[in-house]
Amino acid sequence: MTTVTTEPPTAESAPMVRPDPHNPLHTAFWRRHRSEIEAELQKLRSEPLTFFPGFDFTGALSSIHTPGAWVVARHAPILEISRKPEIFSSARGVTVNDLTPEFNEYFNSIITMDDPRHARLRRLVSAGFTPRMLAQLDDSINGQARMIVDEICERGSCDFVTDVAARLPLRIVCDLMGVPASHHDFVFDQSNVILGAADEEYVPDLDGLITAILTAGAELTRLMDDVADSKIGSNDDDLTSVLVNAEVDGERLTRAELASFFILLLVAGNETTRNSISWALIYLTEHPDQRRVWADDFEAVADSAVEEIVRIASPVTYMRRTALCDTTIEGVKISEGEMVAMNYLSANRDESVFDDPLAFDVRRDPNPHVGFGGPGPHFCLGAHLARRQIKVMYRELLARLGDIEALGEPELLSSAFIHGIKHLHAAFTPSKPVAATA
Repeated sequence: MTTVTTEPPTAESAPMVRPDPHNPLHTAFWRRHRSEIEAELQKLRSEPLTFFPGFDFTGALSSIHTPGAWVVARHAPILEISRKPEIFSSARGVTVNDLTPEFNEYFNSIITMDDPRHARLRRLVSAGFTPRMLAQLDDSINGQARMIVDEICERGSCDFVTDVAARLPLRIVCDLMGVPASHHDFVFDQSNVILGAADEEYVPDLDGLITAILTAGAELTRLMDDVADSKIGSNDDDLTSVLVNAEVDGERLTRAELASFFILLLVAGNETTRNSISWALIYLTEHPDQRRVWADDFEAVADSAVEEIVRIASPVTYMRRTALCDTTIEGVKISEGEMVAMNYLSANRDESVFDDPLAFDVRRDPNPHVGFGGPGPHFCLGAHLARRQIKVMYRELLARLGDIEALGEPELLSSAFIHGIKHLHAAFTPSKPVAATA
């Protein structure tokens, strides 16, 4: 493995940009076949805590710096870091890239904050994630899942990512925020730019990468401003109406906070759920015995099946924290200001926690995965909503397209941050839409 060390390199020795397929901070690591990735992560878990060097970009990207980070590959230290926000800060960013202040205008939401500001904003946005609010979404989730299957069921094949997995969470986030259906495709395109910025399909001109990301953020902010304007003083039950009119201890969300929260929902609520749904089809195809177990008793198995999907998909590969003081992890000194990258995907395969971790077991119990992040103040606010969408989508698929299967290897997103799939060919026996047979 390239650069296995327990000491970070000096600035003088840090390399310039070179694609390194053995450095998990680099997209080149994640462009390989998944069997190679799994083997390298297993090796990383067996070694002492490892510092991986960063890299500097050149040309139009020279303002982006990646100083390097300690890659935390095991389960236990991730739990420890997550429980100590007073030592490991989120406020300096959640990716290993140090970005320019311009990015904060659009992308500085609650996941990039520490208390007390984080607690204040979380109290405000939590008003939209009450059990009553989420229960109101059930009809929407059920109806959208039914509609999505109706749209593909007569074809016999589809791109499972763009035709199925991406559509449900996108529509639900938009419904949740009161964004009209006429803007769904626009929102989809902008979110792809933000999270797929290192992928040539979404940003073909890397010299224009920063401009593309900032433009996408500005466009989504303008859309959210328009939606918010229409909700002031309304009694609508969408989340935007709740948030623009809600007060907690006399405070309201600013427009900038509302817009950055909307962008966070698109990232955390849309992209991650779509990738969980996408990876699920791959594993159900590769493990027909597990598909039968779930299909034969869907409701009884659904909760554990969804947790196993999130564990093995690990749709967010890692989250960064920055040490606020000198500290230690697993006996290794971490200096103030150094980054740690909590690799959730690797931790969810930790052999000391999960029996046969690469096996897909829809009845796995216990399953203490960190697919929604570790314990502590930054545990995923939308975890319940994500679980609900995965469950409903597969209830509809297994009931109506029972033989649907993935064909060939997935086309993976070029990203070190998101464990994503761009395209996945799927085939099934055609059937009639529910509307046509009702």
